[in-house]
Amino acid sequence: MVRVKAPALRGKTKEELLKQLEELKTELSNLQVQKVTGGATNKLSKIKDVRKSIARCRTVLRANQRENLRKFYKSKKYMPLDLRPKKTRAIRRALTANESSLRTLRQRKVDTHFSQRVYAVKA
Repeated sequence: MVRVKAPALRGKTKEELLKQLEELKTELSNLQVQKVTGGATNKLSKIKDVRKSIARCRTVLRANQRENLRKFYKSKKYMPLDLRPKKTRAIRRALTANESSLRTLRQRKVDTHFSQRVYAVKA
């Protein structure tokens, strides 16, 4: 089997990806048996390519799964932690724009009774 490219995998359905993953796993097990029994060196060098192809298949499967989960939770109130944006710890704990703009009752009274004075300057 030839090396698998990720863009080619992204166009496939989940069933096709799982089928290809099974094929790659059987090929890998065959190659590992050949390695133990003393197979040809060109076969042994394919082990690395097959392992990397398996990783690509699983990566694309996982990416598709996460994308579908993001769509599912888009309209929900809460989202699983691993789907939320990571950012930094400080940014995640910072006040939201709405929270930072809120003012206490006392502060609103002070603002209304002692508003900023406007001065006209003669030229």
